[in-house]
Amino acid sequence: MSSYEDIKKRLEKYWIDYLNKNIKNFSSSISGASPPSVFVGHYGYPKVNLGPMVPPLHGDTKVLDSPEMWIGKNLQEILDYRLSLVRGVNSFKVTDVNQRFITSLQELIMSSKSAESEMNFHSKPKLYSNIFSQNSSFNFESPPFGPKVDLKSFKVSSITTNKKIEYFFSDGDIKAASAVVELYKNGIEISQINKILSLGMLGKKKNRKLVPTRWSISATDDIISSYLIKELEHNPSIDSFTVLKYNHFSNYYSVILLPSEVWNFEMVEAWYDDTNKKFVLESDFEDANGLDHYPKIAGAYFAARLAIGEYLSRMKKNAAVLIFREIHPDYIIPLGVWQIREGIREVLRSRSAEIFDDFQSALMYSCKDLKVSISDWINKSKLYKNYGQQLRISQFFK
Repeated sequence: MSSYEDIKKRLEKYWIDYLNKNIKNFSSSISGASPPSVFVGHYGYPKVNLGPMVPPLHGDTKVLDSPEMWIGKNLQEILDYRLSLVRGVNSFKVTDVNQRFITSLQELIMSSKSAESEMNFHSKPKLYSNIFSQNSSFNFESPPFGPKVDLKSFKVSSITTNKKIEYFFSDGDIKAASAVVELYKNGIEISQINKILSLGMLGKKKNRKLVPTRWSISATDDIISSYLIKELEHNPSIDSFTVLKYNHFSNYYSVILLPSEVWNFEMVEAWYDDTNKKFVLESDFEDANGLDHYPKIAGAYFAARLAIGEYLSRMKKNAAVLIFREIHPDYIIPLGVWQIREGIREVLRSRSAEIFDDFQSALMYSCKDLKVSISDWINKSKLYKNYGQQLRISQFFK
């Protein structure tokens, strides 16, 4: 395994190379096609910084802020996408959803395609990113971002409004959670729904507020996955113990689907503690009654649960689900929980599964090639302890 200091040096070199390559793009104004993209910060809440993200590029820039399109991309490609987005910011209270500047962002985010935009700044963008800074802390929920600057003015043109989004934006009677689900059912991508929620565009008119991006991402995953799981309630169980594996960006996943007519879900994470030279494990578990606390592994839990909920919904099946996620030291740049959601979506969509006759065999295979021992994984798992004690309804009719 690479040491933390080795990776940090590589990361610092990447950031310097990026600045040298792009310094000519940083001026007191910028024009380009926003993907469309916005960002709402959380520092200082209930007063927050927010604004559009615009690259010095024209045409179709959707890929720059669409995690759904990033599977198969390498780390440098994704960092190039993110760092190309210059973030203009202004400060507002979270209740200021009807301010003209914010309504212009709402118009932007309703666009069905990249929107030509222009930002003017009070000064040149600060050559700063949350990817590498001695004074920054990593944001594990949202993807990294590029330079930011105080915004003097913002203008957007060439908007083609998505009518489905416009409808729920105009509906001031439907609850925000219901609107999120309806947008999802109407084919709006997760990455766009969380921006709509973030800009205070959904819910009862009098209750609408700005929601920091890192919170809106997890809230969107939570709302949609809760809806999907509720729909599984009367589905029959899967027939066999199924294991699927996947790895990207130094994250290794084993997904175990267990026969069960009652929903159970657990995610166990292991990450490397460079100081103590060992893996540290944490987990969260829920049964059919749902989660009774905010997950200790934070937004990763909801992102994984959404991907699983979609899969079982497509299969019209129910199951108990155990996910192992092993995070290796090379994952020094947290890319956001999108890589969990999209990675598990990908493995469930396109990878061949291994089928087993019993839980123990499935566990042995799932832990093969992982660095954490099987005993450490199962010692942290509540589902493992509970599963063997549960009787399925069908057993009473044999």
